[in-house]
Amino acid sequence: MNPSDPLHGVTLQMMLERLHDAYGWDGLARRIPVNCFVSNPSIQSSLKFLRRTPWARAKVEALYLEWATT
Repeated sequence: MNPSDPLHGVTLQMMLERLHDAYGWDGLARRIPVNCFVSNPSIQSSLKFLRRTPWARAKVEALYLEWATT
């Protein structure tokens, strides 16, 4: 990654915690309807799912970039 990249130095856990603080689990589930946000959500279970599921992680990264630049 390049230092001018807005994701440089931001871990998946940091993204998820910031998005959870901003939207809550309900808001995340509305924006990205995946089971880890809908059914009994937690940071740890969501991280496990997102690390194994590239398409879902890409959606979280896109939402984070949208949130961080507004």
